[in-house]
Amino acid sequence: MTSQMGDPGTLGHFGSFGGQFVPEPLMPACIELEEAFRDAWGDAAFKNEYRTILRDYAGRPTPLTRCHRLSEELGINLWLKREDLAHTGSHKINNVIGQALLTKRMGKTRMIAETGAGQHGVASATAAALMGLECVVYMGEVDTVRQALNVFRMELLGATVIPVTSGSRTLKDAVNEAMRTWVSEVDTTHYCLGSVMGPHPFPWMVREFQRIVGDEAFAQAEHEGIGVPDFVVACIGGGSNAAGMFAGFVDSPATLVGVEAAGGAAISSGTPGVLHGMRSQLIQDDMGQIQEAHSISAGLDYPGIGPEHAHLAQTGRATYVSANDTEVLDALQRLASREGIIPALESAHAVAWVLRAAGKEIPFGSSVVINLSGRGDKDVAQVLEILKGHKA
Repeated sequence: MTSQMGDPGTLGHFGSFGGQFVPEPLMPACIELEEAFRDAWGDAAFKNEYRTILRDYAGRPTPLTRCHRLSEELGINLWLKREDLAHTGSHKINNVIGQALLTKRMGKTRMIAETGAGQHGVASATAAALMGLECVVYMGEVDTVRQALNVFRMELLGATVIPVTSGSRTLKDAVNEAMRTWVSEVDTTHYCLGSVMGPHPFPWMVREFQRIVGDEAFAQAEHEGIGVPDFVVACIGGGSNAAGMFAGFVDSPATLVGVEAAGGAAISSGTPGVLHGMRSQLIQDDMGQIQEAHSISAGLDYPGIGPEHAHLAQTGRATYVSANDTEVLDALQRLASREGIIPALESAHAVAWVLRAAGKEIPFGSSVVINLSGRGDKDVAQVLEILKGHKA
């Protein structure tokens, strides 16, 4: 049987979404990357090296943890896939280890990356340090302020962080700058894109590097006696952690739920359009001008969504909902106080929806697995300032 999240072909189409909407000078780079990835992903030695590094260096497999207290409070059987326990603190390491290996396989010496919350930048800097590659990270100026700790972590790891001062000075603008650099330096440089977005082959390639999350979770759920969970839930900005998680369950009866930021809900409030080399659902006005997204979490502060998610929504295979900033802050504090786990603000969106939906959209007694995509260490200073402001 062909998987519902399979190979999108050489044109990179997920239904009516995806594709390669890039300037002519960038087409050879996209073609080279697709050919390199197909060759590598079909090479057992490459896959073995990738999985070995993730095991011995990144700490895979990450555990599946039951939330005993919240399960009792909510009347559901709640589990967390603990990507927060992977090296560097999130699922991002899975993708960058794969792309760093691919960079070396292509004979390139330099990686560039974009980052919002900083986790992809930290992971990129980590993989570059491990493999002896130069690393430059583009980050919106707004995000460098609210994620100052991650900026220092990237610099400590040997990366150069370049604040982007154009546009809204957030993730969208960091992607723009990274793509401009890639066009001019493609002979020596690989663009290590951090999510399932951009021109083909990025949405497919990043999903395949993240598929390990869903494959592990599927096997772990069976081992724990859950079987196929009733609900599989993940937060979504571009959507790499959700794509990786959903890939493990898409061909099962599980209900797949992606949770966007209320201020950046491209599925519910967006329309089809083209941005960053892909056709997807985007937040834009009637003239096609991209609108600024808002989220308390820098990693979800993006006015679009990966094209495969747009396709999953269009076909009805996955459901996409949203959570607002107030719900997210409450979810972060509740998971911390009940289970001793501080989630990243991004991941707290998924937790927030489950807290809201338990006993409603999620029937009592249901089994639910949340992909806890990252840990909240990076966010505690920001959360402290927000909570102080609420009390003032």
